Amino acid sequence: MIIRSGGSAGVGDKGEGGSEVWGSGMDVSSPYIRFFLGGRLVFGPDIRALFLTLFLILVPVALFCAFVSRGLVDAFPHRLGYLIVAISLIFSALIVILLLLTSATDPGIVPRNAHPPDADDECETSSISTSCLGSQTGPVSLPPMKNVTVNGIVVKVKYCKTCMLYRPPRCSHCSICDNCIERFDHHCPWVGQCIGKRNYRYFFMFVSTTNLLSLYVFVFCWVNIKKIMEAHHCNIWRALVKSPASGILIMYTFVVSWFLGGLTAFHLYLIITNQTTYENYRYRYERKMNPFNLGCARNFKDIFCTGMASSRINFRAKVNADRSSSFNASSYLGGGTTTNSSDMHKMKNFDIEVGRRQAVDIDECKETDSQTRSSVGGVGADRCEG
Repeated sequence: MIIRSGGSAGVGDKGEGGSEVWGSGMDVSSPYIRFFLGGRLVFGPDIRALFLTLFLILVPVALFCAFVSRGLVDAFPHRLGYLIVAISLIFSALIVILLLLTSATDPGIVPRNAHPPDADDECETSSISTSCLGSQTGPVSLPPMKNVTVNGIVVKVKYCKTCMLYRPPRCSHCSICDNCIERFDHHCPWVGQCIGKRNYRYFFMFVSTTNLLSLYVFVFCWVNIKKIMEAHHCNIWRALVKSPASGILIMYTFVVSWFLGGLTAFHLYLIITNQTTYENYRYRYERKMNPFNLGCARNFKDIFCTGMASSRINFRAKVNADRSSSFNASSYLGGGTTTNSSDMHKMKNFDIEVGRRQAVDIDECKETDSQTRSSVGGVGADRCEG
């Protein structure tokens, strides 16, 4: 993934003290991120998983409305059967909306740096801030970890070689999306997106609401079987033969409810204790103090009753047409201009994660250098020599 600026203040612009800063018009150009509606919708790499998830949700509801609801409409007086069907449709619409919100929301992508941060930066003595994360100058020899203070407790933050920044507390790099995600919980294959700071509440509401719909269909399929048994004076097996859709949905929703019920309970526990799935797996806070736990009430408030944090990246920023297929060469060669993306594969031997030099073929170096010298000011030769 390449992050570049589409605004007036972009990569290579100078901020206070001569340090490079990120402008307000940032954009992400990546095969791992998919944009729709001019950047209003930001999907993960496996967007096709959405269609499978929608299929697994909507097909059972369609079977319920098409076959099971007939018996319920006839069995219940005063049009209560129609109300039962309407509630299932409302649940389904809400679930689809929550699924799209979960999948199409920026989970909290942290913009990459154009250069490694300054090794002399003293951010480790205090809580990490945006200015600390955005430093983009200095040598590439950096400590792998820093100590920062969170609510009076010292925690370690790691340096991300791919994004060339010290991750904020609770941030982790997703190997599937290839991005650092704030308050990283996990990468969910069912929604095709990372679950992080900005879409966790939608994810929890999606899972819990889908579980409620599954239980709802499960209960009323049994009610339908019971009504058939009473109307035809038959046993349960004959009733299942008369309404095979009820039997199929009972088995399906039973399995789904066990899975989603356990997942809902697990995430309720995480919310109460202010943990993420990643932290629960890696750190086991019951063995030591959790610096992020503010108490049950405040933990719930932080998840459900606070405004959504602003995205660090302006996905709707305009990018010039002549730059739409280019990437920032300064991330790799130390310059401030761009090189055509068709030449990007020729630079694959450079260690772009930490700016180190790797052993490369000298002929390939010379070819790459000749193509980039005019735009980068001759710095390519320094990379290839030696």
